[in-house]
Amino acid sequence: MLNRLLTVTAAQVDRVVRGAAVGMLSRHRAAGLSHEGRVDALKALATQYGAAEYLQQPATFFSRGVAAHVQQTHVDTRGPMEVHQLRWPSAYTPFNVDVAPRYLRDVQNHNVHARLYTTGETGRPAVVVIHGFLCGQWALEERLWPLQRLMRWGMDVALLVLPFHAVRGRPGLPKPGFPGADPRVNIEGFRQSIHDLGALRDWLRQRGAPTVGVMGMSLGGYVSALAATLDPYDFVVPMIPLGSIADFARDGGRLGSTPDEEYQQHRWMDAAHHVVSPLARPSLVPAQRAMVITGEGDRITPAAHAQRLAQHLNARLHVLHGGHLLQFWRTKAFRAVGDMLLREGLRHTSKPHPAGRRGD
Repeated sequence: MLNRLLTVTAAQVDRVVRGAAVGMLSRHRAAGLSHEGRVDALKALATQYGAAEYLQQPATFFSRGVAAHVQQTHVDTRGPMEVHQLRWPSAYTPFNVDVAPRYLRDVQNHNVHARLYTTGETGRPAVVVIHGFLCGQWALEERLWPLQRLMRWGMDVALLVLPFHAVRGRPGLPKPGFPGADPRVNIEGFRQSIHDLGALRDWLRQRGAPTVGVMGMSLGGYVSALAATLDPYDFVVPMIPLGSIADFARDGGRLGSTPDEEYQQHRWMDAAHHVVSPLARPSLVPAQRAMVITGEGDRITPAAHAQRLAQHLNARLHVLHGGHLLQFWRTKAFRAVGDMLLREGLRHTSKPHPAGRRGD
């Protein structure tokens, strides 16, 4: 009974927030374009990005970043945990030359920012964690992710900031420029996310990490699932993930004015984003090392998104009590992650931790 009440409450909170989030992310209503005009524009993008080689040979579309000239700054020491700030040039080149001037105008996004949480020892397994839409602020993410627990499992943690978010966003803007109304910017944003994530993954391996996994929440869940279809990460865990830009737009009532218009716009929006969809290519992560977690009451990225991703990744799906913002599922979710990592030999056992410790 209590769990049901918590889920209903979480769903109500999510509904209140969803309207604004949908408007930020999924409105595709270019000024002056009719329904036919919007469909034609999406068809043109689907053709431009729909070459078979982009899907079958991802390296022809996705570029690989390099973490060169990394500025590593010690931020804090918290018991055995050291916190280091990482910064390096993204050196990202947009695929679409037409949108490149607009995409590159925000100089804050020209550098990658991440934080490394480590004991200072080399040779420890690592996990990259990726935040959700509107997030990426250090203080917030340090409370959302169980850093101390992950470190007791013998893992270093790297927190990556996505393009145009937090310290990579233009000062004064109420929301990030990615994802947004323009599918071209969305495609470039996901492409740069993979570019920067790959650079961080390689840097961690060069630093001595024998294994590197990836976990993400919401928008970060989408990026982590996409990454699992492009590179052989040692494990992947999308949490309360976004699974489809087009589904998110349709479910928010932002496509068309009639059922037929909605169908047509959804079809072609999905086709336009297909090149950066986590559903476009098979997973490179073994099924037993993949897990998808969702909240039963999630009304921002509902469980249907997680279900599609879990089926595609051949991953185990956990549907737990709670929602997107009120994350009553956290304790059970990370316990399930820990069990998977222990079973797969990717972590060591840890002692029970005192309730209420920061980061747990």
